[in-house]
Amino acid sequence: MDNRAEVREFLMTRRAKVTPEQAGLPSIGARRVPGLRRSEVAVLAGLSVEYYAKLERGQITGASASVLDALARALQLDEVERRHLQDLARAADGTATASRRRRPRPGARAGSRPALQWMLDGMTGSAVFVRDPYHRMIAANQLGRAFYLPVVGEAGLLALPEGVHAPNLVRFQFLDPASRDFYPDWEAFARMGVGALRVEAGKDPHDPVLQELIGELSTCSEDFRRLWAAHDVHAHSAGTKRFVHPVVGALTVRFEQMELSADPGCRLIAYTAEPATEAAERMSLLASWAATRAEELREHGAAPAPEGADPTVPS
Repeated sequence: MDNRAEVREFLMTRRAKVTPEQAGLPSIGARRVPGLRRSEVAVLAGLSVEYYAKLERGQITGASASVLDALARALQLDEVERRHLQDLARAADGTATASRRRRPRPGARAGSRPALQWMLDGMTGSAVFVRDPYHRMIAANQLGRAFYLPVVGEAGLLALPEGVHAPNLVRFQFLDPASRDFYPDWEAFARMGVGALRVEAGKDPHDPVLQELIGELSTCSEDFRRLWAAHDVHAHSAGTKRFVHPVVGALTVRFEQMELSADPGCRLIAYTAEPATEAAERMSLLASWAATRAEELREHGAAPAPEGADPTVPS
């Protein structure tokens, strides 16, 4: 990914989202493009038109924190967008590349720490899993594996595949038709996934694993290309989501998401049903089904699917 192109497209798309009325400016004359003109952004940010034009061409190297703050105010960026702009500026200065050389591969430690798995296994009332910056499920409790049955397959009830073969949520979202059934709010899920992926890309545009994933999705999914071109960024730490599970049916759950401080970039996500609701009953049923099915698989000597194998979902 070209950092200059990322900066250019991000600033242009944010400028297009702000109307003169929203910025407190008079709307004078016909406009060839939606949103603000470059000259208007420059005035709002207290910059010369020439300097803002340079920034919008992607030449953001060396931009000061005060300039970035002024741009964020002028473009009415939310907190996630503001941090993304700062990440793009750091990447342009080479900070991301330097830090990448020093840090371990994201998720490498989290997926191999027994204490993390013990903690997840102790959280029996919720479906809990850990994903890395590439949206791979690198750890989960039994209910979490059962919850994501369409993603992990029956073999995943016993253990998740490791490394590059770990189930990838964003790849499932865009490349597996089953995601349309699993996510009744498919478009909203897709926007969240792409927005979160773009946040990671802004932090380190030269990450080879991220480049490969984005390249694959861009090549294989028209929906991904459409959403990626919007340059929207998202970060969601709590809320409500709906699913249609192949075993227990419709589920509406609350989710909480938090970053693991010991594993930067990795996030622990928990889905919990509101007590005394139909969703809570169905989550309990799913937990019972998962325990029974996992025991049946062990009795029959089932093992995790070979690397690269396609998981199957029971009818």
